[in-house]
Amino acid sequence: MPTSSHRTPLWLAALALAAFAVQTDDFVIIGVLAAIAEGTHVSETAAGQLVTAYSLIYALTAPVWAVALARVPRRALLVWALTVFTAANIAVLAVDGYWPLMALRVVAALAAAVVLPTALAVAGAAAPADRKGRYLAAVMTGLTGAILIGVPAGTWIGAAFGWRATFVFGGLLGAAALLLAAPSPPRESAEGASAPSRTALVRPLLNTAVAGVLAVTVLAVAGNLAFQTYISVLLSGIADVGPRLLAVLLVCAGAGGLAGTQAAGRLVDRFGASATFFTTGALFCAAMAALAGLWLLRPVPVALAAVLLVGWSAAAWAIPPTLQALMLSRTGTEAATQAMAVHSASVYVGAAAGGVAGGAALSAGAGLLPVAAAVSMALALAVCGVTGRRAAVPAQSP
Repeated sequence: MPTSSHRTPLWLAALALAAFAVQTDDFVIIGVLAAIAEGTHVSETAAGQLVTAYSLIYALTAPVWAVALARVPRRALLVWALTVFTAANIAVLAVDGYWPLMALRVVAALAAAVVLPTALAVAGAAAPADRKGRYLAAVMTGLTGAILIGVPAGTWIGAAFGWRATFVFGGLLGAAALLLAAPSPPRESAEGASAPSRTALVRPLLNTAVAGVLAVTVLAVAGNLAFQTYISVLLSGIADVGPRLLAVLLVCAGAGGLAGTQAAGRLVDRFGASATFFTTGALFCAAMAALAGLWLLRPVPVALAAVLLVGWSAAAWAIPPTLQALMLSRTGTEAATQAMAVHSASVYVGAAAGGVAGGAALSAGAGLLPVAAAVSMALALAVCGVTGRRAAVPAQSP
């Protein structure tokens, strides 16, 4: 009996799988970018905008859905959103051309903007009082797992069966989450009948210290995504990396990212969020500078590019938990929930901006991708330094 209380419920696994599906679907295009460009008869820059559109739609609509659908029961919301998400991915089999594919990406993003916030809300509301953090962390594991496992798997599937199979893979993940979630829902909370006001949603932005963290987040994520979105193009030029080898390199990078995420928590606890962000941001810039140097020396051995890729991934994945800790340190308890919700949307704004910046850099020359990424991260470090000096730490209630 006591043991069963600590057993992970099936519905929590479903929420983690839903997060895994949504995040995989966003970034899996990275590994099949060239194939999509060829199959839809557009440039790789235009194909990369499929990632940009998904991220931008998510960022713009997630806060809107939070208000508009606040009175809909969460279980029904999750089931319908996963259904639409699954259908939008499977329907790729039936379309031909760039713009129909873009339309399906928009539909998938609209559904994802409901799935992920709802999954986090359900986990937080249904968790036992002493396990809220662990339940939320379980859902967040789905996001990390998407980069470590989902994107490499989708890249391999695309190389083996064609780029449409990559989207079908995303749809099957959504269907699996749906089948797991439907029969095993958590108990609905009776509270939640009142929708949060628009004022409550934007209140965190009125705090200049919090707005500073949001600006840093947008710049840092934009720098990372400017590089990550077009990583296949850069690696192809540096070391003649094809789709199958790219999948292997993404797995290696994922291992580095996992190590970076775990190290970030310990570093934040020991040295503080600001110091950890400056350290990881500097390491990110160093990795980008080295990759820009490799472009000038191309072709180079794959092993050399792989080492820098792991270093980049470790630094890049250490940054999100560091910025979340920085956000919480500047909000205090009163506005923490709203601030973190807006912070999540700012990540997608940064991802969309990164796709645009990366596309512009790619048009000028693939060797400029790491340069654009480093400049954006350097700006994030500068903004953090300026706002950090001005930010007053909010008083905590005893």
